[in-house]
Amino acid sequence: MIQLKTMLNCIDNSGASIVECVANLRMKRHAKIGDRIIVVVQKQRTYAESLGGSAVGTAAANRVRRGDIRHAIVVRTKKKLQRKDGHVVRFDDNACVLINKAGEPIGTRLTGVVGSELRDKQWSKILSLAPMHV
Repeated sequence: MIQLKTMLNCIDNSGASIVECVANLRMKRHAKIGDRIIVVVQKQRTYAESLGGSAVGTAAANRVRRGDIRHAIVVRTKKKLQRKDGHVVRFDDNACVLINKAGEPIGTRLTGVVGSELRDKQWSKILSLAPMHV
């Protein structure tokens, strides 16, 4: 359940570390896994931790800055989610992936697992970048 003012972790290498939800594009009260939201970058990732400590220029590692308003896709939520087969899934944190207006991810790599509900919502590009989906 992602609603207004919810803080989320950004799990791609776009340069954002923590973002805050400012709008839900679902026209409902809260967003779930696979929903598109609008976020503001609250904390910027340092370029050393962005790519695992490798010496890469800051321009390549930071595609977004603090205060930028971007679109994002919710990939994990702390709220329990019951699937059609009866399984109940709950993640440890709220997380998202930043996307551009066309719906393509800004980052080139994802860290951590994502929910399989992205397959139902046709976010296959995010699923292909993720190391694992549950």
